[in-house]
Amino acid sequence: MGHLKTEAVEKIREICGRYRDENTPLMMILSDIQNEYGYIPLEVQEIVSEETGISVAEIYGVVTFYSFFSLTPKGRFVIGCCLGTACYVKGAQQVIDKFSEELKIKPGETTEDGMFTLDALRCIGACGIAPAVSINGKVYPKMTVSQVREVIAQQYLIVEKEKEAMGGDHA
Repeated sequence: MGHLKTEAVEKIREICGRYRDENTPLMMILSDIQNEYGYIPLEVQEIVSEETGISVAEIYGVVTFYSFFSLTPKGRFVIGCCLGTACYVKGAQQVIDKFSEELKIKPGETTEDGMFTLDALRCIGACGIAPAVSINGKVYPKMTVSQVREVIAQQYLIVEKEKEAMGGDHA
């Protein structure tokens, strides 16, 4: 717990307190923490354990079981490549391999600059537009290897436009 700022510890305790009267509060607590901080490291799990009486082992099991929880910080853009059956048979493995090559990271990793996280997903329910890729919730249908570099470049353009809207390089 030594790495967390006092304000963060207080916020985590406040989140836990919101659900004191719930019979099964863990998913709601973890979801709120994930939304607030973007990830749930072990030191945060220890605080949740202290506040709820739920063992760290059980909390860790939940965090690692559900793919929407993360133990490490995610990038500004989270690229999810669906590897479900429909996407896989239409070339999704080659698409994720190309993202990996371009970004110089493996699935589950984040680029050093914190811009991109690459995730291999199971089915995202977009079988009709396979292979599908999602970036921060936006779905890119029928993704091809030749489109990967352009899709990455589009994300950098989004950041540049945000900087311009905020008055230059002050962002």
